[in-house]
Amino acid sequence: MAHISTGSAFQNCTVPELMVCNTSLLNSTANSSQARYYENLEDVLFDILGPRRSSFFIPVSLTYTLIFMVGVAGNLLTCTVIAKHQKMRTPTNLYLFSLAVSDLLVLVFGMPLEIYDMWQNYPFPFGEGGCYFKIFLFETVCFASVLNVMALSVERYIAVVHPLKTRYAVTNKHAWRVITSMWVISLVCAIPNTSLHGIFYLYLPEKVYESATCNLLKPLWMYNLVIQITTVLFYFVPMTVITVLYLVIGRQLGRESRLQPDKFDQNSSSDTSWKIHLESNRRRQVTKMLTVVVVVFGICWAPFHVDRLLWSSITQWTDTMHTIYQYVHILSGILFYLSSAVNPIIYNLLSSRFRERFRELVCRQSEAGNSPPFSKPQKSFSTLTSQCRSTRSLGPTIISGCWEHDDETACTAP
Repeated sequence: MAHISTGSAFQNCTVPELMVCNTSLLNSTANSSQARYYENLEDVLFDILGPRRSSFFIPVSLTYTLIFMVGVAGNLLTCTVIAKHQKMRTPTNLYLFSLAVSDLLVLVFGMPLEIYDMWQNYPFPFGEGGCYFKIFLFETVCFASVLNVMALSVERYIAVVHPLKTRYAVTNKHAWRVITSMWVISLVCAIPNTSLHGIFYLYLPEKVYESATCNLLKPLWMYNLVIQITTVLFYFVPMTVITVLYLVIGRQLGRESRLQPDKFDQNSSSDTSWKIHLESNRRRQVTKMLTVVVVVFGICWAPFHVDRLLWSSITQWTDTMHTIYQYVHILSGILFYLSSAVNPIIYNLLSSRFRERFRELVCRQSEAGNSPPFSKPQKSFSTLTSQCRSTRSLGPTIISGCWEHDDETACTAP
């Protein structure tokens, strides 16, 4: 996560050699200061910027490493199965593909920067460009993720509540247009906060390059305004809309469940009744999976926004408040990255179609790695197929045969 660890209170400090403004790091708006003497530069930096290495570095970095391995592997699997299989390229899965790309970006580029910051808080070694990239990446991914989740919810709402509109309102072409628009909006909206940051140096009175940090340089009120606006527009409003949509979806599915026995009685064809039953189960399965994705997303991202609001709104810090903030910051970071790793696990647990494709891809790679150089491809493939099929239950396999979108395929038994 991109967070500010120091304020701009020290930017204009110009005092005699080894004497610095002793303005509190936790109260960047304080006007009073007093002179103190230090034996060496390291003591100055420690007093103003804090320790170079976080005391939470080892446990947090181990946790991040585990999240990184699970998240990268899972999201790569998600992107691979959607890109590889034509039948998996439904509008719903295209949004999941976009969400997986967003998760990969934050895991591959954002997490290493976060771990490095905990290992060495200063000096920041990547210059102005690296600082801008760090802030811009986190802001863009933050906005793109919530927009993807909201687009998923709208798509599910149309598919369940207005199924007749899916032929023209929920198509792959339309999904790609929405995804492109969401990423453009995210990129543009990430610019304001990025422009407020830069490389901050202490002056004692000369510039101290060892003090370089990627930090807020503009007035704090500008940062507060940006954070408050983006939190409302990209968290509270979307989560409110998503909650209302899923309440309507749940009501609609409940109504269909009560009417389903009557439909079966009225239909003379048992085949038609079976297809209706499969279609209803399929829609419930997809909706259940996406509901869990939304709930997990909301829980994981809530501390992230609380963290940002706390830092931007509190002006008079105490030791107790700073301790509480440290733990909130650690928790928000873990949940922030966890949200980027947990989605593929949800797909595997709740979607038989994704579970089959994941297993097929893993089994195929494992079989390819273990097969002898001159083994017959036909035999290997048949062995692989039998091994993978033997682990599947009949029920989910049949239902998953109707995974495609409402307007793209009929329910047929495999």
